[in-house]
Amino acid sequence: MEKKSDLENLKESYGKIKEKFNLPDFEKFNEDFQIEKLADVETDFLIREIRRFMADKFSNYLRFVEALLHPVNSPMFVFSIVKSIGIEEKNKLTDAYKKLAKIEVNLIELDIEFSEKKEIDFIKESYKVWQEIKKDLLKIVEVIKKNWDNKSEVNGKGYFG
Repeated sequence: MEKKSDLENLKESYGKIKEKFNLPDFEKFNEDFQIEKLADVETDFLIREIRRFMADKFSNYLRFVEALLHPVNSPMFVFSIVKSIGIEEKNKLTDAYKKLAKIEVNLIELDIEFSEKKEIDFIKESYKVWQEIKKDLLKIVEVIKKNWDNKSEVNGKGYFG
């Protein structure tokens, strides 16, 4: 009898909580949050570890969106990006920022006190919210890429924009 791989064990464990709590398919979840990396983690609290992977991604995107909306002390290329986006994109970024900030507050609560129900509710709700946010962010990235060459010439002062 062949020993299962860590990834197969993870998929099996995830399958159990997926059925119990009506979570998204492993493949979809893994596409967005790279939870396959949990195959190497030994834990009695798989849902908490999944939530932590989600938290890392949300925190990174919150910082990125924040840098675009308020580019103080940001890397120079951020100023170039900011100049390439219009009002519609800034409104979408503001909306995404509000959603990500709300997620961040919920994450703090979950970090302070473990509750299986709250973990599951968070995972389900934030997965759904991420599906909306990523569509908007993808559109914004497309605008940035389209306008990149128009906005990134050096103006002779060592500054992009």
